[in-house]
Amino acid sequence: MRDLVLRHVEGELASGRLHVGDHLPGERALGAQLGISRPSVREGIRVLEAMGVIRTAVGSGPDAGAVVVANPSAGITSALRLHLASSTLPVADVVRTRVLLETWSVREASRRADVGVLDAAAALLDAMDDATVSLKDFLLLDAEFHVTLSRASGNAVVAAIMASLREAIHGYLQPAAAGLPDWPAMARRLRRQHRNVLTAVRAGEAERAVRLVTRHIEGFDRTARLGASGRLS
Repeated sequence: MRDLVLRHVEGELASGRLHVGDHLPGERALGAQLGISRPSVREGIRVLEAMGVIRTAVGSGPDAGAVVVANPSAGITSALRLHLASSTLPVADVVRTRVLLETWSVREASRRADVGVLDAAAALLDAMDDATVSLKDFLLLDAEFHVTLSRASGNAVVAAIMASLREAIHGYLQPAAAGLPDWPAMARRLRRQHRNVLTAVRAGEAERAVRLVTRHIEGFDRTARLGASGRLS
């Protein structure tokens, strides 16, 4: 029965009768409209919320109820995290996919030269330069930097997938990085690599940016995996 809710909302969005920011009818009204029970409506709403299509809030104000939102990475992220946790998706394959997407992103970003987005990426690097930033916060800023570069490509789908991939493997990277024998040295190396990638993008040096981001992603993943396995000397 919950699929009726999903198909109904999909149809309303596709037809233009429903837009981002609009409220869905209440559970009772939607159930009567679709001929299903309120629990079935509620289950469908929960699925849509997990997919990032709507958000719900209790109360009686203008923000209460189920509201259509635009968070396309939410559902992808949840699925990736679960499959990575179950070892259904090898981390190595996720990393290769990141390389594929990010090399395309920096090549396009180098050609577009979106100053506003690239300035936002630079601000993230400035925050990472703070010597007091924790490992966890450093990696979160690192993730946001890469997602921001993907947004600079001008492709919303690539940016959404990138956000999902980065968040999906964050849980793997943090303990792996924490196991490195000299995290401060690694942080300095990552800062330098990030700056070099951004400099190449700003300069319009697309192929150099591609080489640098590939080396950065593959090198950190390799070092993190070695450190996590106890084989890093």
